[in-house]
Amino acid sequence: MNTSAIYHRPESEFAYLYDQETLHVRLRTARGDVREIALLHGDPYLLRKEEWYNKPLRMIKTLTTDLYDFWLVEVTAPFKRLSYAFTLEGYDGISVFYGDHGVYPLKEEFLQKPNNYFRMPYFQEVDRFKAPEWVKQTVWYQIFPERFANGDSSNDPDETLPWGSKDPDWQDFFGGDLQGVIDHLDYLEDLGVNGIYLCPIFEAYSNHKYDTIDYLKIDPAFGDAATFKKLVDECHKRGIKIMLDAVFNHMGDTSPQWKDVLEHGENSKYADWFHVNEFPASYKEAGNFEDAYDITYDVFAFTPHMPKLNTANPEVQEYLLNITRYWIEEFDIDAWRLDVANEVDHAFWKKFRQVCDTAKKDFYILGEIWHSSQSWLQGDEFHAVMNYAFTDAIMGYFVKKELPMSKMVSEMNNQLMLYRNQTNQMQLNVLDSHDTPRLLTEAKEDKDLMKQVMAFTYIQPGVPCLYYGDEIGMTGGMDPDCRKCMVWEEENQDRDLHQFVKKLIGFRKEHQQIFSEGTVNWRQVSEESGVIIFERILDGKVIRGAFNTGE
Repeated sequence: MNTSAIYHRPESEFAYLYDQETLHVRLRTARGDVREIALLHGDPYLLRKEEWYNKPLRMIKTLTTDLYDFWLVEVTAPFKRLSYAFTLEGYDGISVFYGDHGVYPLKEEFLQKPNNYFRMPYFQEVDRFKAPEWVKQTVWYQIFPERFANGDSSNDPDETLPWGSKDPDWQDFFGGDLQGVIDHLDYLEDLGVNGIYLCPIFEAYSNHKYDTIDYLKIDPAFGDAATFKKLVDECHKRGIKIMLDAVFNHMGDTSPQWKDVLEHGENSKYADWFHVNEFPASYKEAGNFEDAYDITYDVFAFTPHMPKLNTANPEVQEYLLNITRYWIEEFDIDAWRLDVANEVDHAFWKKFRQVCDTAKKDFYILGEIWHSSQSWLQGDEFHAVMNYAFTDAIMGYFVKKELPMSKMVSEMNNQLMLYRNQTNQMQLNVLDSHDTPRLLTEAKEDKDLMKQVMAFTYIQPGVPCLYYGDEIGMTGGMDPDCRKCMVWEEENQDRDLHQFVKKLIGFRKEHQQIFSEGTVNWRQVSEESGVIIFERILDGKVIRGAFNTGE
């Protein structure tokens, strides 16, 4: 037995409260190494009196990666506290005891010692990872506001181009606004989506609005506070939730705070609002990407027009937390999506979470993180992340043909085992977005392949997010090409694809509980035939998807 591969960590994704009374316990072993595992568990104060170590509870092998097998068992405890350890029987005939001090021979003397056991000292409900139930029932629709619909031409910026007259360039404006979203809510309701994720709508210089000038003001090209209030109210009447994009990692260089720093240097009252490494704050025009290193202040990526905020500064914290509270309390939004969330300190996000929880019950917090994200998903920061690490595996096999089938399965299972089950149920599964080429373009405009990968994704744990226009066959390469104007003329839409997506959304919502809470079972994974048979199982009900990726 490969005992060095055995792993468990208390009060983590390996041992957590799933609901108020149920503890989920996981164990990791080397792949194909262990025949059977049992949990020894009981009250820590009754170990010798009840000898509960003689009452093993069998664990179930759940998911497998290229390196490991993962095992799971659910337990309850009458007094809301638990001691526990594991017995393992290997295929080589060796049996061992595994507890808080590691691996021992399976002998009575080790089983009788209280300190050899892992401990859940008390089932603290306040610490349990909780997530809003409504999120599991949601299919999101991402809108890039400048390109969805022009509902009010009176607020068009100067030099606005005719709608859809060309493929977008970096600086182009086409006049999309919030009234345009309001005008097409019937379309979205008919499609079946019940959550709208809006890219930034606050006053900013660019068309993408990730370079904020004023967080408390709707960008004039998008409308005003009254327009946005109407949008939220109309959405809520239809049962549609609203998620706004919060860009708290950086501001725009036309914001009054940054302009004050440029004018007054280290004497500016905002000097410590940013990470200025050398005054005066300056940069050299980049002839190419590599030249962008010559900046005297920290920025997003190498973009001198997006100076990074110092979120450890109490004044900056107060400023941003007031903004956080304002849009929830004044407009009743339902969720925040947090841009570049992994580059902001954890201490700030913990305060952010407390403000959101206080302002509105069942509020949803989604972080933009493109990699494994355990640190942000412990229950006191975010509810979920944009699940790129999970869907990258799907795209890597189905669409980009970069991964073997077995590696896709391994990567997906590995991601699921990084988080608690209730976390996996909240993750936002995206196949494309304003930051990536469109799905149909990645699929080389093979619409059957697009349908296949969407169907496969929609039956996975987590909640799906549809990028505007994908449902009618829009194409686009890397941004800005993926930010084309929405096509509204039906004769230029793929109505067959639209009907497929509509049915898929309806199917996902109809069987939501199984897709949210059901166990994952890879019934068949055949590299040779290209066939994947994948199941979700809950309370004896099974939904099975069969996908032929071969010839």
